[in-house]
Amino acid sequence: MGEGEDQTTGFYAANASRYAEHCGQPSTERLEQFLARIRPSPEILELGCGNGRDSAWMLKRGVRVTPTDGTPEMAAEATRRLGLEVAVLRFEDLDAADAFDGVWANACLLHVPRTALRGILARIFKALRQGGVSYASFKAGEAEGLDGLGRYYNYPSRDWLLQAYGTSGWASVDIEEIAGSAYDLRPTQWLHVTATKAWT
Repeated sequence: MGEGEDQTTGFYAANASRYAEHCGQPSTERLEQFLARIRPSPEILELGCGNGRDSAWMLKRGVRVTPTDGTPEMAAEATRRLGLEVAVLRFEDLDAADAFDGVWANACLLHVPRTALRGILARIFKALRQGGVSYASFKAGEAEGLDGLGRYYNYPSRDWLLQAYGTSGWASVDIEEIAGSAYDLRPTQWLHVTATKAWT
């Protein structure tokens, strides 16, 4: 684990309770779009679930979802919110094959070092069943680095992401860029990526 990753993990460990309180609203519109692209009665894996808000939204709608987070303190916050055990899972430890219809990774893969992201995307691809869908969001930029809170971000451009996803063999990769904000309240250009695994 590099220094930037250490600092990022340390931030979420030290601020888990405060971060959980701040991030209270689920990503309703994105979730609805995501689920609309997936087969009925899906099994979903959530990576980097944070306080569990998006998993909670899916569970209330009868979706079978497995929430996970790479920081034990954040997983504990999500466990309290959801009333079920949230596993601690780092992205590089994902080792499932043909196990899920969808992988939801909202605002978490943006902390993966650029040199490691292609490998993580390949793990997500492997974890999906045929026709499965992956969603992830990133803060747009041109060069990786730390934000004002000391967290590492890969800050990709749209073209860089298309190249990164292109190495895993996705049937389609759709990227939408939207202006918004984030935990640090700074204006942010978000890249929302929806990738689909082919039916074979």
